[in-house]
Amino acid sequence: MPTSAPPVPTRPARHARTHAAVVLGLVALLGACSGGADAPTDPPVTLPPVITPAKHAAPAPVVPPRWVLTGVPSTELVERPALAVKIENPKEVRPQTGLDQADVVWEQVVEGGVTRFVAVFHSTVPAEVGPIRSVRPMDPAIAAPLHGVIAFSGGQPGFVQALSAAGLQTVSHDAGDDGFYRTKGRTAPHNVFGDPAAFLGQADAGHAASPPEQFHFARRPELATAAVAGTPAAQVAVTMSSYSRPSWDWSAADGAWLRSESGTPATSASGARLAATNVVTLRVDLVASGTVDPAGSPVPETRLVGSGEALVATGGRTLAATWTKASTDAPLTLATADGTDVRLAPGATWVELVPNGSGAVTVG
Repeated sequence: MPTSAPPVPTRPARHARTHAAVVLGLVALLGACSGGADAPTDPPVTLPPVITPAKHAAPAPVVPPRWVLTGVPSTELVERPALAVKIENPKEVRPQTGLDQADVVWEQVVEGGVTRFVAVFHSTVPAEVGPIRSVRPMDPAIAAPLHGVIAFSGGQPGFVQALSAAGLQTVSHDAGDDGFYRTKGRTAPHNVFGDPAAFLGQADAGHAASPPEQFHFARRPELATAAVAGTPAAQVAVTMSSYSRPSWDWSAADGAWLRSESGTPATSASGARLAATNVVTLRVDLVASGTVDPAGSPVPETRLVGSGEALVATGGRTLAATWTKASTDAPLTLATADGTDVRLAPGATWVELVPNGSGAVTVG
């Protein structure tokens, strides 16, 4: 009987075996790629950190150092106390010495309607100053915020004690302190002059620091409050009393207000015209202090603690304001009608203490 040949696979069977072989091959290949249990493991890939560019802040504006009593920039600031000096102002003693170099000058009414100055020196120390006279009851309120030295010749014991009680160091001609001398060509008591450097050289450790800011200053003259928001003015005329009538005329060429005394140009002994970058007039109450001078005349007192009307003249313009002083040793502040701080132009400032009732301020 003939032997039967093995059956020939059909096409589907051969296709199935081929498919299985492909699958097995792929599995083997994947196993080889994965390494299996015994295959070495590649180390994990570490990506470099993402560095975000730093955001550069806008550079801070460069603010130059400034003298605190004038707001004038300087690279040569000196640490020293403010020096207040009492200087008289009757007609027979003009021209005075050193007033043109003061940072701040306060003018006050004393006996007989005559005025007297409290001249404050800090950024500049003149070689000489005078004529130097006695203190008055309003001087502590003027000078105490400076926390410095006050030099004078004479004064009632109560007035002198009030200066020390207000935190000031006193340098007195009557006490024999250094720096005072009498000059020839003038009669007493109008011949006492002094050396400001000698006065400052006596400052003790508690009065050696520079003063705190007294007024607020704009960075540039054109940014001063009165220069921006004030009314154009050519002159500020002041009646301190029937005896004293100073005035200030704006000079664009000088960039300053120029002082006159009853219409006569006021100068220093150096020949320099007395001038101010800012003129501030304060309306104040003038009351009897309850004391008399050696001639028997009542000594008036300007009340500076409180508030009142003010006029600020800067850059050929004037601005109405309000002054406020909370206590004897607090600095005086100036504000506009809406309460905004008044900023003065950098430079010297003269402050006129104009009595309510008997005094007047006229803008022309």
